[in-house]
Amino acid sequence: MNKSELQQHDREHLLHPFTDFNDLGQQGTRVITSAEGAYITDIDGNRMLDGMSGLWCCNLGYSRKEISDAIYEQLNTLPFYNSFFQCTTVPSIELADALAEVTPANMSNVFFTGSGSEANDTNLRLIRRFWDLQDKPEKRIVISRKNGYHGSTIAGASLGGMSGMHKQFQPLDYIEHVQQPYWFAEGGDMSPEEFGIHAARSLDEKIQELGPEKVAAFFAEPIQGAGGVIIPPETYWPEVKKVLDQYDILLVMDEVIFGFGRTGEWFGADYYGIKPDLLTFAKAVTNGYFPLGGTMVGDRVADVIKSKGGEFTHGYTYSAHPAACMAGLATINILRNEKIIENVRDVTGPYLAKRWAELAEHPIVGEARSLGMVGALELVKDKSSRARFDDDCTAGGVCRDLSIKHGLVMRAVGDAMVIAPPLIITTEQVDELVEKAHRALDDTAKALA
Repeated sequence: MNKSELQQHDREHLLHPFTDFNDLGQQGTRVITSAEGAYITDIDGNRMLDGMSGLWCCNLGYSRKEISDAIYEQLNTLPFYNSFFQCTTVPSIELADALAEVTPANMSNVFFTGSGSEANDTNLRLIRRFWDLQDKPEKRIVISRKNGYHGSTIAGASLGGMSGMHKQFQPLDYIEHVQQPYWFAEGGDMSPEEFGIHAARSLDEKIQELGPEKVAAFFAEPIQGAGGVIIPPETYWPEVKKVLDQYDILLVMDEVIFGFGRTGEWFGADYYGIKPDLLTFAKAVTNGYFPLGGTMVGDRVADVIKSKGGEFTHGYTYSAHPAACMAGLATINILRNEKIIENVRDVTGPYLAKRWAELAEHPIVGEARSLGMVGALELVKDKSSRARFDDDCTAGGVCRDLSIKHGLVMRAVGDAMVIAPPLIITTEQVDELVEKAHRALDDTAKALA
């Protein structure tokens, strides 16, 4: 089929995630046909620097033959077997071992799922089971943050704090939300340090309001990814940890986006010096080559789950899929052997921070922030007041489309432009990314003038 035929069949048969189907039907989809390294190519032959690593997941870029070969070999040996009925496979055991080595020191057990959404559903089951076995069945309430993202299942979307999603289904009634640490949009006249404490105290206030004896866990991303790369002030996480320790509340760190090197450490928990009780992972664990997710279970929780009570009545057909586990093993081996994460920490991360910060001088950029291999630009009409161009935050969509025109994939989250390039990006490619982003900003300013 040619391009127009493909777009027509797509329009007639494929329902895309997070899409206005009427709008998409009118404008047509962008058909991606190939990828290599840090670049993707569409059906028209346009080659674009992928500033989003697919969907936060291709940390090693594209065309990593070691991963596809590992999947192919496993499919020819044992294409599938389940992990029910006292059965296991060699790849699932080996990946569990590898994950125990690279995750925080208090984590030595893993429950495999097919996605991050499923993993967060699993976390809710583990939390309930843990407190029931501790003879504290009243600990039922879970707290997460406004504008956080934890997946698209009923449980995952309930945990997430995105009001637009909540309007389209009935969220779970035992999940509460507190303020996000979004200094640029919500910090007012406070310094970032003051606002970090303020945002953390909103958690304390909510716990006191609900009753500490009723609160089971707090879910949070180390940095809010889909919410707009919200990097919390340095004061935020230490204060949050104090609050959780004070009230004996479990911490679930959702590392679906920031796991496997994006901060310049293996996990965001490592970057912030935190040992969570549960840790959600997916996406980059297989470099996006095969669906796989899971939850790392801290020793405190695992010891109770494994030693008390009977059957844990939970699981998925594709838990610990052997081909997915082989993809995970190959990915972790590359990250280790090629010292990818160390290079982000020591070379490309600092270089991106330096170049990205230069964009703060642009007339329509209110803030340029970055950490490791993520960044965000806040688009504003007026720098001093931080005023947006309009109430509907349409500037981001304009800038995104113009960025594509210049051969760079950036994502718009409202009027924040976000990037998460592959960890294998070079300093020369960082220069290319920043130059193309600058051109998109110039054109956006002209379009909105």
